[in-house]
Amino acid sequence: MDVVIVESPAKAKTINKYLGSGYKVLASYGHVRDLPSKDGSVKPDEDFSMAWDTDAKSQKRLNEIASAVKGADRLILATDPDREGEAISWHVLEVLKKKGVLKDVKQVERVVFNAITKKSVLEAMENPRELHQELIEAYLARRALDYLVGFTLSPVLWRKLPGSRSAGRVQSVALRLICERELDIEKFISEEYWTLAAQMRTGAGDSFEARLWSLDGKKLEKFDINNKDAAEETKARIEASRFAVRSVESKPGRRNPQPPFTTSTLQQEASRKLGFSASRTMQLAQRLYEGIELDGETTGLITYMRTDGVQIAPEAVAQTRNVIQNEFGEPYLPSSARVYQTKAKNAQEAHEAIRPTDPARMPAEMKRLLDDDQFKLYELVWKRTLASQMESARLDRTTIDMASGDGKIGLRATGSVITFDGFLKLYQEGKDDDGESEDGNRLPKVAMGDALGLGEVKADQHFTEPPPRYTEASLVKKMEELGIGRPSTYASVLSVLRDRGYVHMDKNRFIPDDKGRLVTAFLENFFTRYVEYSFTADLEEKLDQISAGELNWKDVLRDFWKDFTGAVDEALELRITEVLDRLNEVLGPHVFPPKEDGSEPRACPSCETGQLSLKVGRFGAFVGCSNYPDCKFTRQLTVGNGDDALNGDKVLGEDPETGKEVAIKSGRFGPYIQLGEAEDGEKPKRAGIPKGWTPTDIDLDEALKLLSLPRDVGEHPEDGEMVTAGLGRFGPFVRHGKIYANLESPEEVFTVGLNRAVTLIAEKKANPGRRRAAAPLKELGAHPVDGEPVNVMNGRYGPYVKHGKTNATLPGGKTPEEVTLEEAVALIAEKAGKKPAAKKKAAAKKKTAKKKTGANKKTAAKKKTAAKKKTAAKKKTAAKSETADTES
Repeated sequence: MDVVIVESPAKAKTINKYLGSGYKVLASYGHVRDLPSKDGSVKPDEDFSMAWDTDAKSQKRLNEIASAVKGADRLILATDPDREGEAISWHVLEVLKKKGVLKDVKQVERVVFNAITKKSVLEAMENPRELHQELIEAYLARRALDYLVGFTLSPVLWRKLPGSRSAGRVQSVALRLICERELDIEKFISEEYWTLAAQMRTGAGDSFEARLWSLDGKKLEKFDINNKDAAEETKARIEASRFAVRSVESKPGRRNPQPPFTTSTLQQEASRKLGFSASRTMQLAQRLYEGIELDGETTGLITYMRTDGVQIAPEAVAQTRNVIQNEFGEPYLPSSARVYQTKAKNAQEAHEAIRPTDPARMPAEMKRLLDDDQFKLYELVWKRTLASQMESARLDRTTIDMASGDGKIGLRATGSVITFDGFLKLYQEGKDDDGESEDGNRLPKVAMGDALGLGEVKADQHFTEPPPRYTEASLVKKMEELGIGRPSTYASVLSVLRDRGYVHMDKNRFIPDDKGRLVTAFLENFFTRYVEYSFTADLEEKLDQISAGELNWKDVLRDFWKDFTGAVDEALELRITEVLDRLNEVLGPHVFPPKEDGSEPRACPSCETGQLSLKVGRFGAFVGCSNYPDCKFTRQLTVGNGDDALNGDKVLGEDPETGKEVAIKSGRFGPYIQLGEAEDGEKPKRAGIPKGWTPTDIDLDEALKLLSLPRDVGEHPEDGEMVTAGLGRFGPFVRHGKIYANLESPEEVFTVGLNRAVTLIAEKKANPGRRRAAAPLKELGAHPVDGEPVNVMNGRYGPYVKHGKTNATLPGGKTPEEVTLEEAVALIAEKAGKKPAAKKKAAAKKKTAKKKTGANKKTAAKKKTAAKKKTAAKKKTAAKSETADTES
């Protein structure tokens, strides 16, 4: 019996069918060991030795593998064909060596295949190799670097910027890109410019649009006409002129197709065309790679999806060309196959591009076998692959230049007409931020010297726009251009930034939060080298050189660690006041932007004499007044973005009952409503703003309603005690005595009646350990194991998936609408898998506690015996004394 190890149970099941009864295929379920999340897991002083840890779930898998290997003739490691796959095989082998189960195993082999098809797997089995030691060392170097940066830098941030922690080695650089783009947007000053266009008519009556191109013999630059008066004057000159064709130039052109997908380009296109996040794209691609049931056999639909390569295997190219010939005909098939070369700055192990395992599997045929998202991604991969081998599109690019009678005004019309669509018949690559396109702008036939009629002349005002914020697609593209990180890790890099609250998404674009900008400013000023794009890219190149056997991995770690620890030591010597002074200067334009009235942006709005500056507290950074403690004004670093921003305090009016001013104020934890000011040392009445309410939209009536809370609903019919409604830290509620029951929305606080309140309180009293069942946000379907429903619910801390008694939080950035049943089942399985370890730990503690209790009982018994002896002795002495007194 030969034992084969793969990562996933789905792959194991499929491959076992391919190999037959002489093989036993087991899954490792991904990585089996990891560096524990505690200091000391990587020891630089011990030649960078690493302490690996195995959780209870992985230990169970390893025991199963070890048991199977004991009686095996051959161990075949068949994990994924990349650095991570090589590392998983190495981890499994190391554990089996320590367990001593390889003594009777005759051979240990490593096989790799790029697609889960019977042909690919059987061919791989016939061509085994040994573990790639250089790839393993590159993996170890990367893990050590990421660990050392995170666990060394985070304590520095905790001490100097409470509430902050390291985003990670690559994540910090990605965060810098996002923050720099936001700074460019904030500093951007819009400029006005005007364009002029005229409708022209030929003698045959055809019309087309021409733009002003030159004026007074000089080519027109973008800002040459920058105000309305100049635009109107130029418009009048055009309207008063007669025009004729000065030249016609027509050039044939070609547009070539893009290469097949790499990991990076797949993530970019899926974001542009399908709206998928990078993590969602990789989840779907994994499912398509592992395969579906097809004609009684499970087979993968696409090749391995973590790759930098753009080449395709010759047999796959031949298959693709056959499909093009059959589906589109001879004109769409080039005379020879197209060959693509990888252009990535630091392309990793040379794998095939992402392609269909069989191009003849048409998307229409696969639709009934796949869910909607899987189908969309398969169709995208299929179209891109076929298009990459199709004929180029042919077009005519035409330019018509026209001049006024005196030659002082020049107009130009440009257009491209597609004469043969080629690959465009099937596929066209998307763009992040579309500009104007000339394709399809057909121009009429004219000849030099032809007189033209003049129709309407338009003068359009424009303003320059700031650079756009990054989308996932454009950020991944930028990181790849700079050589930062690896395409296979981009999904997790972007997820970490969202999960740690450094950025948030708005209209699918990254916006840095204050915490992210603060960390970035700190790193740029005190760890400059380690967030430089060139340094991070150079480090990636060194990791590639390790995998190529050109560098020793520990030498790379030693060089890095020597300089890095020096920078850390310097930062630890900094006083917090030094850090704050620097950040006050760097972040000043962001935290204290110029005011429209020209007043001092740092002036305290409360005491009017103090100056505002950055402060740090146990919950992080905030803005405070220099007159503290006399002035206790505080606010967040910035108070929102865009239309929801609250620029300082906002007075809403006066309370008609007290005559006091009602205002929305900015506190360090966000905006709130306040009635009047502090009097005789007593704090003024305040009210929080419910989640979902926009501070800028709150008016006086709504503010007074919030200040009036809690609200009396009525007396409870059983005991006459008042039932109240209010807003608490966990949302809207009704209360009776010590019992709180949740309401569905903040608005209900003001409308809930006594009957409903009493019903909610009775339900809560009957089920004190449970919240009232809420309707699911999304019903996903039945669990594949037990048929119980799997739903997306709305919880106190955000949406989560629920199956029976198991709840699993959604990953950051994932909306309820995006979640599929497959993802939910995986999250639930992961959550459920963690519980036994926790119980086992608790049981161990309990056992220890019992031992201690037994020891305590013995000690107590001894003390009790000693106390009895002491009491008896006292009684005896007292008796003697009493006898002596009587006798005397």
